[in-house]
Amino acid sequence: MSRLGSILFVALALFVATPQAQPPKKAPADKLAEPWPDAERMRERRTDAEQRRLFQSAEPLAFTLVADFKAVNKDRDPNSTKRFPAVLRVAGGEDKTDSIPVRLRTRGHFRLRPGSCDFVPLRVEFPTEEVRGTVFDGQDALKLGTHCRGDKDYDQYTLREYLTYNIFRLVTPRSFRVRLAKATYVDSVGGKTLTTRYAMFLENDNDVARRMDGRIAEVPRLLFRSLDSEMLLLTTIFEYMIGNTDFSIYALHNFRLVQNQAGIRYAVPYDFDLSGLVHTYYAIPDRAIGIKSVRDRLYRGPCRGVEELEPILAEFRAKKNEVMALYDSLPDLDPEYRREARQYLEEFYSTITRSGLVKRAFVDGCSKRPTI
Repeated sequence: MSRLGSILFVALALFVATPQAQPPKKAPADKLAEPWPDAERMRERRTDAEQRRLFQSAEPLAFTLVADFKAVNKDRDPNSTKRFPAVLRVAGGEDKTDSIPVRLRTRGHFRLRPGSCDFVPLRVEFPTEEVRGTVFDGQDALKLGTHCRGDKDYDQYTLREYLTYNIFRLVTPRSFRVRLAKATYVDSVGGKTLTTRYAMFLENDNDVARRMDGRIAEVPRLLFRSLDSEMLLLTTIFEYMIGNTDFSIYALHNFRLVQNQAGIRYAVPYDFDLSGLVHTYYAIPDRAIGIKSVRDRLYRGPCRGVEELEPILAEFRAKKNEVMALYDSLPDLDPEYRREARQYLEEFYSTITRSGLVKRAFVDGCSKRPTI
C-alpha cells in the first residue's frame, strides 16, 4: 500500500461515528404549503433533475468505497442517526480518480436484521462542493442497494431487481431511475479489500418529484380517490405483473407520493426484492394477503371495469418486446433465471390479452377496499 493510502486508512479509522445534528424536520403539510417556484424555476429544476450525470449511462459504474465497515454493519437500529465517514473513489476525467469524502448511514428494516443481511443497505451522503464535475454532480444523498450476503445468488438478486426497476421505466417516466454499479468495499482500518459486488444507486426522491414538476408528499392514510386514477391503475397493474404484494399506499410502505402544484398526487413504487419476478429465496408473502407464494399474482388495486382497464393494459402490451429484451442486456444474468423470468412475464401477457382472464384477475378478483 502507498504511503498516501496508509494515511487515508489511518485518518478514516480515527473518526468516531456519532449522531449528527439534523435540522428539524418539517411537517408534510407545512412542506406542501410552501410557495411554489415560478414556471421558469420549475422548468430549471426539472431539467437539472433529468440531466443528472449519474443516470445518463446504463454502463455499470465501477467505484470503491472505503470505510470502517465493521462499525457500519453493527448499526442495525432503523431509527439510528449515526453517520460514518468514508471515501468514495470513482474514475474521473483524463484517466484520473475522483476521491470524494462521503458519509454513510444504514437504512431499511428487514435487511437491517442481523439474520437477514451480513452487509447492510446504505445511504450515501455527498458534500455539494466535492461532487462538482464528478459523476455524482448534483447529488446530495442516494440510497445504495448492496449485496446483503456474500453468496453469489445475492449478486443475481441485485441484477434481477435492477431489471425490474427498468421494466417500470419502460412503462412510465414517473418512476425511479437506477444506476447499476460494481462496488469494491475496502476496510479503512486494515486496508483490506472485503469484496467486489454488484450494487445499484436509486435516484433521489426529490429528483423524482422535480422531474414530475412536483414535491414529495409524505401524507399517509390516503384512499384511492385521493390519487391520480391513471397512475394508480398503471402502478397497481405493474405490481401485479411482477407478483409484488409488499407495499402499502395507506402506510407509505415502498411508495413515494408526489404532489404537483394542482394538488394531484401520484403514487411511485420502489423496492421490489420481495416480488415473484425477482424471486429471492427469502421472499414470503404476508399471511393476511391470502396467497401461498410470491409467485402467485394478486391484484390489489382499485376496482374498475374492463373498458377502463384497457388503455392501461394496452400500454403494457405495447412494451412487451422491450421488456423481454431487457433480459438480454446483462451478460452476467444467470441463463436459467433469464428463462424463468421470461416465462413468468409471458404468463402476465397471456392474461392481459384475453378478456375473460382480464375480467377474472382485475374485475372479479379486485378488492372492494378503498385503499391498500
